[in-house]
Amino acid sequence: MTSTAKDKISHLKLVTGVVGRKDSRGADSKDFERAVLMAHAQDGDQGAYRRLLQDITPYIRSIAGRRLSEPSDIEDAVQDVLLTVHSIRHTYDPTRPFAPWLATIANRRVVDILRRVMRSRSRHTPLEPMHETFASPETNIEEGVSNADVLAKAIDKLPQSQREAVTLLKLKEMSLNDAAVSSGMSVASLKVAMHRALKNLRKIIGDEGGEA
Repeated sequence: MTSTAKDKISHLKLVTGVVGRKDSRGADSKDFERAVLMAHAQDGDQGAYRRLLQDITPYIRSIAGRRLSEPSDIEDAVQDVLLTVHSIRHTYDPTRPFAPWLATIANRRVVDILRRVMRSRSRHTPLEPMHETFASPETNIEEGVSNADVLAKAIDKLPQSQREAVTLLKLKEMSLNDAAVSSGMSVASLKVAMHRALKNLRKIIGDEGGEA
């Protein structure tokens, strides 16, 4: 552990009062453990980052399941949240509670997916058949996501249009209209590219996780 991570964790203990409660099974202890893992991850510890992603995935899926009914939409939301966590993980302050930070990201992304689903259904777009359910554990994001390197490499393996859609819409958080202007693609083409990117990322990350 580097001095940077030690300083973050020491300050977090003082702020939360968790010192001496390592055996606690309560929510406060769990939140502290996740904050510690993120502090290590921010300091370059890939093992800690992997454990964090695996730990928070079921929680993210439960949030998505409260608002979304289709398994494919739920998995899209899970991966969307994980992508966002990956892209903005440096903004988290380990001296503050982890749960509210994650919940804010998760709820915002789930709402985005819900709005997209509602628009698609109301307009009867041909995008619906593209939503697929992956029942095999090897292709589920919960088992597939391993660490930041796997996620970054998976994005790099996408075709250019799909990689650009993920970069603009998810990592840079641009609106569809702004992304269309920036990429020169139509809004419809961006939607198609994004759906295909999510499907391919699940497969790529699943394959990587299976080999690890």
